[in-house]
Amino acid sequence: QVLRKGLQRGLVLSTGSFLVYEAHKLISGFAEVHASFKVEEVIEQADYLYGSGETEKLYQLLVQHKNSDDAELLWRLARASRDLAQLSSTSAEEKRQLAYEALEYAKKALEKNESNFAAHKWYAICLSDIGDFEGIKIKIGNAVVIKEHFQRAIELNPKDATTIHLIGIWCYSFAEMPWYQRKIAATLFATPPTSTFQEALHYFHMAEEADPNFYSKNLLFLGKTYLKLNNKKMALLWLSKAKDYPAHTEEDKQV
Repeated sequence: QVLRKGLQRGLVLSTGSFLVYEAHKLISGFAEVHASFKVEEVIEQADYLYGSGETEKLYQLLVQHKNSDDAELLWRLARASRDLAQLSSTSAEEKRQLAYEALEYAKKALEKNESNFAAHKWYAICLSDIGDFEGIKIKIGNAVVIKEHFQRAIELNPKDATTIHLIGIWCYSFAEMPWYQRKIAATLFATPPTSTFQEALHYFHMAEEADPNFYSKNLLFLGKTYLKLNNKKMALLWLSKAKDYPAHTEEDKQV
């Protein structure tokens, strides 16, 4: 009888434990589904705000999720931080702080998902920005790493016109690099990175083929590169397109 009561009590406890375990599994499942749904919801809101040019609202939305493990959220936060830093209303000290924040978010996005093309792209962009605060030696020193991440982004997504454009900018910058910067590069690398205006032109055209008329700055740099190559007829064609481009952003107005 004692044994039977003991077994019955054990069975009741086991059943109770089983029910608690099943309830925990069910709640955990709901939590996972809810978390997944929430991430998708935040990304949808973020993309809407980005498309609407609501830079400050976008940053405020995404910075709440800075501890997220989702690479898609993190690279968007890196981009939003950088975009906020670019605004004329942002103070010099805030620009610096946001630039370093953006790099950290992009780095974290890469750590979470190395196969995310946008994480590579924004890590390279943000790393380049840091050179504006740390000087030309750091900027040139990071140049090879920056290009590697742009190239990896293109490998992962060959249709992303913006990344192709940015490699064009990289080539253009090294093609027009002044002699004193070349001397710095020579002290940093056994074989310093170099490029030509022809190579830059190739990437700007590649970007235009991937997504025609996608970016005012690509049109501008096609014109500028043709000028460097002394082809004024083609320069005029692309500079006219840049001039007539509808100005949606501050950058478009500057272009």
